[in-house]
Amino acid sequence: MVAEVTQETIKKAYEAVEIARKTGKIKKGVNEVTKSIERGVAKLVLTAEDVSPKEVVLHLEPLCKEKEIKFIIIPSKEELGAAAGLSVATTAIAIIKEGDSKDIIKAL
Repeated sequence: MVAEVTQETIKKAYEAVEIARKTGKIKKGVNEVTKSIERGVAKLVLTAEDVSPKEVVLHLEPLCKEKEIKFIIIPSKEELGAAAGLSVATTAIAIIKEGDSKDIIKAL
């Protein structure tokens, strides 16, 4: 379930992360995200396109497909980190409790 990535989709994805961070629950970083996908608790997974080396996040997309979890590749790990409320860049984010972002996630 890889979403069509338009600027609107990216904007909505960041918004969903910010809202879920405040009203729900998110997991940050490849290891935490991988675990949440494997456990089937992730509702939406975002990963950054500018991750180096790419191999670090390559397993996330097939895992999401297998578990039927929405997966979006966004351009910047810095912006992803900022949306998650971090002062550092992050390679991946999983929303595990949507909080008030449920409708946004459904729309993606």
